[in-house]
Amino acid sequence: MITALAITYNEAHNIKRYINSMSFADEIIIVDSYSTDTTEALAKHPKVTFIKRVFDDFSSQKNYAISLAKHDWVTFFDLDEEVPEALATEIVATVRSKPEAKAFRVKRDYHFMGKRIKYSGFQTDVAVRLFNKNNCKYNGKLVHESIETNAKIGKLKSHVKHQTYTDFDNYNQKLTQYSKLQAEALFKKNVRPNLYHFLFRPWYRFMHQYFLRFGFLDGKEGFIICYVHAFSVFKRYIQLWTMYRKID
Repeated sequence: MITALAITYNEAHNIKRYINSMSFADEIIIVDSYSTDTTEALAKHPKVTFIKRVFDDFSSQKNYAISLAKHDWVTFFDLDEEVPEALATEIVATVRSKPEAKAFRVKRDYHFMGKRIKYSGFQTDVAVRLFNKNNCKYNGKLVHESIETNAKIGKLKSHVKHQTYTDFDNYNQKLTQYSKLQAEALFKKNVRPNLYHFLFRPWYRFMHQYFLRFGFLDGKEGFIICYVHAFSVFKRYIQLWTMYRKID
């Protein structure tokens, strides 16, 4: 028995595809952060339980969703991840086999601006997407949260397609949200931004992704994604700077 979990906010363009791809699950629970589009209306389905909760951070939202699951084994895919039939079949077979591992990583094939990104730091992009709720939880980070567990972690053979890009404004908005949450985390740690953060950290992010992680092999899309990610690091410290000066 499997519960498929998801958190959403304005995912009208993805929600139907997500629900269809989770047809292998015995129940689907969606925790929504009060979407202002048609996400809720499009999510109506016999298997779906749709719950609204004010968003505080990714870890808290996801751990809340886990607490609602009826079954021990859960999947937690993002709405911009496309689950192929081969992966769905492998998930069901894995759970039925009563595995020793209590969590399973999935390789994500990253797509940006209509192109598969093979480098730029994404060649080793894996994430836990199937796990036993009794042994796992999210680690409490405000952003870039991940599963923490003392149990054995396995890896599934099938990949998931990570289709993160809908349009440039949407992608930039998503990175801005991440930058803000990261700034909040740094503020709680009393990190004060200086020239090192404003100048070196963004430069290093670009150089690391574009050269050390071979982003130049992804062509113009590789350059764009490395540049945008570097600029999001700069925005993180700008937002942190405004917090100390109480500027909205």
